[in-house]
Amino acid sequence: MPKWFMKQMTEAFLSKNIYQIKILNQCWFFYREKNTNSS
Repeated sequence: MPKWFMKQMTEAFLSKNIYQIKILNQCWFFYREKNTNSS
């Protein structure tokens, strides 16, 4: 997991920003799926 992404997730959890957590979660699954299929 990229450092910038972990920082964003940490900030979202600390501020209890549900909307941001959901978006980051979707982005992470998309990113992971895309990178898994290409290799």
